[in-house]
Amino acid sequence: MFYPKGMRSTDYLSFYAEHFHTVEVDSTFYGCPTARTVNNWAARTPEGFVFSVKVPQIITHEKVLADCDADLKEFLDTMSILGPKLGPIVFQFPFFNRSIFRDRHEFLDRLVPLLAKLPAGHKFAIEMRNPNWLNAEFADLLRDHRIALVLQDRSFMPNPAELKFDPITADWTYIRWLGDRKSIEKQTTTWDKVVVDRTAELTSWVDFCYQIRKRGVIVFAYANNHFAGHAPATIKQFQELWQAKGLPELSKPPKERQENSLFPD
Repeated sequence: MFYPKGMRSTDYLSFYAEHFHTVEVDSTFYGCPTARTVNNWAARTPEGFVFSVKVPQIITHEKVLADCDADLKEFLDTMSILGPKLGPIVFQFPFFNRSIFRDRHEFLDRLVPLLAKLPAGHKFAIEMRNPNWLNAEFADLLRDHRIALVLQDRSFMPNPAELKFDPITADWTYIRWLGDRKSIEKQTTTWDKVVVDRTAELTSWVDFCYQIRKRGVIVFAYANNHFAGHAPATIKQFQELWQAKGLPELSKPPKERQENSLFPD
């Protein structure tokens, strides 16, 4: 278990922020939170802590970018309450079959006008789940708009080494260690310990992150419980593998100073 036994759920965020630099907020995917809730997030975390948030599914899944200007404005205005604690804003798209978009060009016809309207001053990332739509043309489009391509470790998506183009499309990148949900749920649904050995995968990610950090790229990296069974243990193992390779020391969770990610500049 990560949180101490008996700890109130209202204290979880403050405790979490003592151990990690940033959190990926999944709840925003299901709806825009209230201003009061977001103010509470800010109040319970130290200076320098970063929230990455998912765009609500009404935009990405239900309306699929059509007639959603008001929804997106409400969400961005609410998230702006976080001020400097607001980090990446992620458009997590589902797998699109041909009943929704005949091909990637039809999807891009919907996406490109949105990218042109995104406000400056925020970090935006896009997660795709149609692997055949990931190519150099798509990466160049994101690069032109300074949008990060979400990099994933999951069973049906390519990892960076398998891509035939440079997956870094901004001066920062976004990594999600997601794993194989169906496979791991056959072994556990309690999420309190590692049940799948991901040493090989994480070692590869350490090497990748080190190479892109040498390019000056800031890394936002997050682990899901489904990756190995216990997300905090995944992050700890990544840190240990990084240290074992003798790579530059990773920064500590923010206290009184500003940090942007797990990886120091």
